[in-house]
Amino acid sequence: MPDSTILVVAVPAPLRQGFDYLPPTGWEGPMPLPGCRVRVPFGRRQVVGMVVDVRAAATVERRRLRHVGTVLDSEPVLAGRDLDLLRWAAGYYHHPLGEVVAAALPATLRQGAVAQAGGETRWRLTAVGRAQSAGSLTRAPRQAAVHAFLIDSGNSGAGSAVLAELGGDWRGALRALARRGWVETFTATSEHYGEVLALTPRHALNPAQQVAVEAIGAVDGFTPFLLDGVTGSGKTEVYLHAIEQAVADGRQALLLVPEIGLTPQLLARIGGHFGKRPAVLHSGLADGERLTAWLAARDGRADVVVGTRSAVFVPLARPGLIIVDEEHDPSFKQQDGFRYHARDVAVVRARAEGVPVVLGSATPSLESLHNANRDRYRCLRLPGRAGDAEIPVVELVDLRSRPLQAGLSATLLEAVEQELAGGHQVLIYLNRRGFATTLICHDCGWIAGCRRCDARMTLHQARARLCCHHCGSELRPERRCPDCGGEALNPLGQGTERLEGVLAERFAAAGLVRIDRDTTRRRGSLDAKLEAVHDGRARLLVGTQMLAKGHHFPGVTLVGVVNADAGLFGTDFRAAERVAQQIIQVTGRAGRAQHPGRVLVQTHHPEHPLLQALVREGYHAFVREALEERRLAGLPPWSHLALLRAEAVREEVPLAFLDAAAKALPAGQTDGIEVLGPVPAPMARRGGRQRAQLLLQATKRERLQRLLSVWVTALEKLPEARRVRWSLDIDPIELF
Repeated sequence: MPDSTILVVAVPAPLRQGFDYLPPTGWEGPMPLPGCRVRVPFGRRQVVGMVVDVRAAATVERRRLRHVGTVLDSEPVLAGRDLDLLRWAAGYYHHPLGEVVAAALPATLRQGAVAQAGGETRWRLTAVGRAQSAGSLTRAPRQAAVHAFLIDSGNSGAGSAVLAELGGDWRGALRALARRGWVETFTATSEHYGEVLALTPRHALNPAQQVAVEAIGAVDGFTPFLLDGVTGSGKTEVYLHAIEQAVADGRQALLLVPEIGLTPQLLARIGGHFGKRPAVLHSGLADGERLTAWLAARDGRADVVVGTRSAVFVPLARPGLIIVDEEHDPSFKQQDGFRYHARDVAVVRARAEGVPVVLGSATPSLESLHNANRDRYRCLRLPGRAGDAEIPVVELVDLRSRPLQAGLSATLLEAVEQELAGGHQVLIYLNRRGFATTLICHDCGWIAGCRRCDARMTLHQARARLCCHHCGSELRPERRCPDCGGEALNPLGQGTERLEGVLAERFAAAGLVRIDRDTTRRRGSLDAKLEAVHDGRARLLVGTQMLAKGHHFPGVTLVGVVNADAGLFGTDFRAAERVAQQIIQVTGRAGRAQHPGRVLVQTHHPEHPLLQALVREGYHAFVREALEERRLAGLPPWSHLALLRAEAVREEVPLAFLDAAAKALPAGQTDGIEVLGPVPAPMARRGGRQRAQLLLQATKRERLQRLLSVWVTALEKLPEARRVRWSLDIDPIELF
């Protein structure tokens, strides 16, 4: 390597520039290319960064440069086009490139491990450990928790990613159990993406599905499609046949899904269609499993790759098709750190790689429908349900002046009883986990609020905890009211845990499963619950939005929406869109087989225009009205937003920073851009810190991006910036 060579390295730090380094001392090997990882000194630390450029001249005096410590790759782990996508994302979302690169790599590669597949270290109980009772660990509650967890894990054991969910010093507890001879370690081999599976019978496509598949297969190059199909219309079957076409052409297909919970059924469908397991990428996998799948995708050994949000960056050797299922889902938007939207990145990636991209949904986002209306996307419609299934009948249940049992009306309870008696399955939907909304004192009205947030604590009765779903704080419930000393502390409102208790008692013979984030934390728990539903052991399902999308429950003939009012009067301009999508999605779980479906939507506002439009005319009637309202108000998709957030311990500090930020907007570049704020955030206190925000709204995306490119540099130089944590959210989907 020439002595004059300078390696520009992106490091995982909140700094937007690359850093110049000299080659390793005495280095005689080949020059590291962009996309190769290197270990470099950074401040007092050694960090793993990525070479993003190689040049002859440095940006600072050569004598001030430090040497690369170690070159970790002889070949780039990311190809040029993959690195170009990350550069685009860093520029568009105005986020440091080093952190963008880190977000795109598996954890093991971020840490400097060799880029090759391997197993994972796990822990399991020995025969001695399995024979022990929980009572022998009463004085060691952390050890007891780990012991109980490993009992549930069986011979498959548990890795560090899963055990970390226990919190506390779980590693210390493991060491203590190992000293007793109760625990052992072993290396688990990764789940192989290419495992041969039995083929399942093919479904004949209906005419609408056939048209969609042929349209996707006919294009050569970039074309964005919006696959707009009612719930149960067979969008997955279209995906499978489109993927089959790409694979037959020697290409790879990437399928993005919003939730880990959607993958079990989907993987079974894909495996049965192609006869082998696809490569899978999501946060529930062990590090070794994720690396194995990532390498299989990058090296072209996996024809089909399925993943959640971050999989949009997985490199493909032979890209041929990108699909985004449930494209409307907010889970595709990262809400902290590098705040990208996987759906939008997928479209940009497809354009760069010259491949078609399919955005599918029964309730497309207003942004995607707007693009289809303006012929930016080609719209493919699936207007009817697949097979002989019929669209379910939706009825509004007026709750006004009606007696309720844990939020359930007599009308809904009678309908549940009737469907269960007929041998069918029932789904009860409430988008609030926990036992109760909060705890209230019946004597004085005190309500259990979070000490660190402007939010109420949620009661989780099974765990005997009050939990804040915003900052994660947990408390034991008080026995006496802290304000008046009274003992009349009662649950207020209801969550899925409370519904589970009431319904399990009333319909004990039905078999009940509850599916929410609390009940599916452990590895394999979601699969087990879904299996109980599909084999008929559980005929009553209770859950949150995890149940509302993507799942196929052919035995469900009744869906009950416990509370449709929660988002009708929210301050966020997207609240109505989310409510409409959730109601349509959850109603789509009913009547997907030969039996007709019925949906009961409980509300205190049956005359509300949104609910009336959904019931009488469906989702697209709501969309037409909502798009017109947004146009008149100048809101997205008719405009483009950037939200500057700031937080600090003292209330005045973030507002002072945002005032300075507003004054630092570049002169002459604000035409067509409206500046709103600064104002306190809707939830002004969260996690013990005071929050405020400044919103920019522009009619032209390009004009906003030009301004932001200059403004971000100015923000970093503000003296007030040192006293706050600040972030810039491009195309925010939540203004809280």
